[in-house]
Amino acid sequence: MSSAKKSTERLIKKYPNRRLYDTQTSSYITLTDVKQLVLDAEEFTVVDAKTNEDLTRSILLQIILEEEASGVPMFSTDVLAQIIRFYGHAMQGMMGSYLEKNIQAFTDIQRKFTQGAATFDGKTFSPEMWTQFMNVQAPIMQGMMNNYIDQSKSLFVQMQEQMQNQSKNIFGTFPFAAPPAEKK
Repeated sequence: MSSAKKSTERLIKKYPNRRLYDTQTSSYITLTDVKQLVLDAEEFTVVDAKTNEDLTRSILLQIILEEEASGVPMFSTDVLAQIIRFYGHAMQGMMGSYLEKNIQAFTDIQRKFTQGAATFDGKTFSPEMWTQFMNVQAPIMQGMMNNYIDQSKSLFVQMQEQMQNQSKNIFGTFPFAAPPAEKK
């Protein structure tokens, strides 16, 4: 991390008593306050007050856990199970990158959509206006997202096939013995 980024980034220290201390405001904050920093797109790092270990990911996962436990969860049990299955798998790194790029693409689509509809009779769209709009546009948006997901799935399958072909080409030249046939 560059020193310029570190100087503009907010530092939050986590103490053994589980309290979070915001060094910018010189006050203790809650997990809800950290969530608000995320919503406000503020750059921050959470570190252990004693060891200086970076705990940012851990805190963000804790926020996600709380969000999933209350209200309407974003992830189904099946999705969570699928994510867990990728840990330790050869495709783990690719899956992380794949999810990150898809979320970024979704965010970009949302941003463009928001910019295109930034004003309504000279007013900025409020959350209530968005809710009303999405209630009407939900089928269209769902169709757009389904098309995007289908295209994404197709690209992922293509990538997988290319990797298999490359593996065959690379390892096909080695004189590996065929696996023994199973006895029935």
